[in-house]
This record gives sequence, C-alpha cells and structure tokens, in this order.
Amino acid sequence: MSNSLQDCTVVIFGGTSGIGLAAARQAEAAGAGVIVVGRDAETARRVAAENGFAGWRAADVTRPETIVAALAGIRRVDHLVLLAGTFVAGTIREAQVDHLKRAFDERIWAAVHTLRALGDRLAETGSVTFVSGALADRPTGQGTAVLAAASAAMEAFARGLALELAPRRVNTLSPGSIDTPLLARTLGAHRDASVAALTGTLPIRRLGTAEEAGAALVILMSNGFMTGETLHIDGGARLV
Repeated sequence: MSNSLQDCTVVIFGGTSGIGLAAARQAEAAGAGVIVVGRDAETARRVAAENGFAGWRAADVTRPETIVAALAGIRRVDHLVLLAGTFVAGTIREAQVDHLKRAFDERIWAAVHTLRALGDRLAETGSVTFVSGALADRPTGQGTAVLAAASAAMEAFARGLALELAPRRVNTLSPGSIDTPLLARTLGAHRDASVAALTGTLPIRRLGTAEEAGAALVILMSNGFMTGETLHIDGGARLV
C-alpha cells in the first residue's frame, strides 16, 4: 500500500535540475511541500519561484557547515532525497587524490553530515533516498573506478541505514543513461556520438528522461513497504 505525499515535507538536495527537479515537480503535484537545495543560491531561488515550491536552500555538500545552515529552520522532514554529486573521473595513478576523494565526499560523507544535521527532525514514518548509478554494476574502465566504488558504496550504505534508522525507510535509485544536463556536461563535445552508441545497445533504444527517473524517485518516497532496496531505471542496460 502506497503512502500519500499529501502535506509531507520533501527536501531534495540536487533538486534544481535534471532528475531532482523532475522529482520535485512530481512530488509537489502529489501534494507535498517541496524544498529544493542547490549549490547556487540564485538558481535555487529562481527554480523554487518558477515551480511554486515551498522553499529553497543553498549548500555545498562538501562543506558540512553549509548543510547545517541549509537545514536550519526546517522543523520536520518526511522525505529526504540526496542527489547532489558531480561526475568525478580520473585514473588512480594520474589524477589528483583530492579530486578523486570528491566522489565519496559528495556522496557518502555528504549523506552522513546531512543525516546528522537533521537528527530527530527526520520523521520516523519517512524515507531517505540516495542515488548511485550504472557504474556501481558496470564500471567503464575509463577513469571511473573511484566513482564506481562510491556509487556501489551508496547502495551498501542504504542497506545498512535501513536497519540503523528503522522504521525510517532508506533506498537507492540507480539510473542509467538519463538525458539530463549532467549527462550533457559529462559527454561534452562527443555527446551525439556517445548517445548514438549508448542507445544502439539498449533494449529501449533511447535515453531515459528526467521525468521517468523522477517518477522512480517518487515511488521510493511513497511506497511504505520498500526499504533497503536499489531501484534500477536503466532501459535494460544491465541485460546487455
């Protein structure tokens, strides 16, 4: 039986674009009060105003003090979604170690600091949702080993927290190739050729949309009997 998002407070880190914004819009349409958190304050303010969200905050998830400040004044959070994170690429023998560390800082440690900052304000009947990615299952071997490790760690972290934070639910969304600004930035000038190669191998024969991935996030928020799970939305990529 699904839980309604009506009158729930939903906080989405990474909610100003892409999958996070799509999920924010859908949660708001379902009756939730949505607060989006982005790195840039002006962008967060504009996105919240344009979509009629309940509020916005700005935070750099690699700086714990900004997470604490962003969550100040929020009395209760029913559903927390943590999507912030950049595409951290680099080989372990050549890339700067501080750069590679960002993969974990933006994911595992950002989640730790956010949950500690919220404390008991995270409702016992609520949920936490992380994001991992296809690299957790299938590293590319192109300088993504550390990012793949961080993505897989998020899934293991969620399973552990599902027990530690119970009865709060903790799940992970693992998106494949989703047509978002992050994907465009990652692929750069080679976007068209890379997309053609990707879609040619997928059973679905196309990229996923932010709206489809956002709908999967809403499922993880609203299904009250789902915890410790990783929901894959990848167009069948793990099959080929």
